[in-house]
Amino acid sequence: MEFTMIETGWMSILPPIIAIALALITKEVYSSLFIGIMSGMLIYSFVGNGTIVSAVAMTFDMMCSKIADNAYMIIFLALLWAVVSLVAESGGSEAYGRWVGKKLRSKMAAAFATSFLGILIFIDDGFNCLTVGTVMRPITDRLRISREKLAYIIDATAAPVCIIAPVSSWAVAVASEVSETNGFNVFLSTIPYNFYALMTILMVFFISFTGRDFGPMKKAEMEAEKHSEDVNDSLTVNNGKGHVIDLVLPILVLIICAILGMAYVGGFFEGVSFSEAIGYNPTAGLSLGAFAGLITAFILYIPRKLMKPKEFVECIVKGIGNIVPPMLILILSWSLGGVCRQLIGTGVFISGFVSTSNMPLGFLPVLIFIIAALMSFSMGTSWGTFGMLIPIITMICETEGAGIYLIPALGATLAGSVYGDHCSPISDTTILASTGADCKHIRHVETQLPYATLVAAVCAVGYLIAGFMLTPWIAILAETVILLGTIMILSRKKEAQKTC
Repeated sequence: MEFTMIETGWMSILPPIIAIALALITKEVYSSLFIGIMSGMLIYSFVGNGTIVSAVAMTFDMMCSKIADNAYMIIFLALLWAVVSLVAESGGSEAYGRWVGKKLRSKMAAAFATSFLGILIFIDDGFNCLTVGTVMRPITDRLRISREKLAYIIDATAAPVCIIAPVSSWAVAVASEVSETNGFNVFLSTIPYNFYALMTILMVFFISFTGRDFGPMKKAEMEAEKHSEDVNDSLTVNNGKGHVIDLVLPILVLIICAILGMAYVGGFFEGVSFSEAIGYNPTAGLSLGAFAGLITAFILYIPRKLMKPKEFVECIVKGIGNIVPPMLILILSWSLGGVCRQLIGTGVFISGFVSTSNMPLGFLPVLIFIIAALMSFSMGTSWGTFGMLIPIITMICETEGAGIYLIPALGATLAGSVYGDHCSPISDTTILASTGADCKHIRHVETQLPYATLVAAVCAVGYLIAGFMLTPWIAILAETVILLGTIMILSRKKEAQKTC
């Protein structure tokens, strides 16, 4: 269906405001986004002399249009989650845990192995949390690492890693939200500006190496030293038939074939440059990679009778079913962005407002970071947060003179969204991390919040620097010094108090 834009003035900003306000009040993003879309359609119909019936009809027309525009992404996410489900059920995770457990002899080694596995499984955050927790919990229990510390490491290497991994469900989701022909390349450009993800990963490895904990986490670690948990093998799957290769090979094939697939679809093998090729239609290439991972799992599992053909198919269906909730958020956020951009002229109104504003644009990244952090923490969803904010940010940066702030602003949006997802008590990732570590949920939230908030505060300073200098590297250097110095001071302070 063809959509015709009309200018609706100040009413054009009501749909995103309504959606955001409802999400913050109700803590429920699905109905909030849908009501935001409907309000936009009612405004369009009211100004354009339409009816309520036409507004409802156009709502579903817009949703169908966005589904069609992003069909390859939907296919990729379905195939990806099918692979995720198969790998989890094959016993490969359990085998990896047994293999690693024989080689780890110290708390530092176990913390590093947990962090490394979290980074290795960067395809999806939910899969990351449950797999890493299942594999590493018996090992960390034996070496007296607290369940709270395990939950933090799992959580800190889930969403923060997925949001900067080019081959992940998060990367494709973000790229699909950007109103650019080459959204994937825009996503790649935001990685150096995603300060929260980068600093969180740095903090995880620094604490794993030094053991310098502070706050409630320090108390949890001291308790774990006194009372080690019994090893719990209740999550053993598939009767121990799986091997390490059943975890590693399908994921490795998926990653390699996804990169090759993006290059193939974009014409790299016909002479197009690699950077142009992978940005041409990345979701089509990623779909090829995910399908290759699925075929690899079939070849690995069926002949060895790890699964029967019927079980294999049922596992695929189960995996695809798990992607429905986040996919619904994406479809609704695509539709809200479509209403604002294509119908009611939100971008035109915002652009005019920004162009007449006297606020220095250098403050834009830090303001966006704070707004995204508060929204994501309140709603418990990073996808819903950046789904609402990215369309607004891109429209703001379409203003004359503001284009150079697009990448820093998008990086700040993603970083703030991940902060809330990382530590909000109602975030699905936070819940899955505590589940994977078999840690009381409220204890995970209490011990992780000081760590995540410290990183967020340091990142706010970084966005002030980056906003005015328009380069991420000086900000990253300053953040690194501030973060590591603060950790050393806080941990030393606690040690001094203990001595006294």
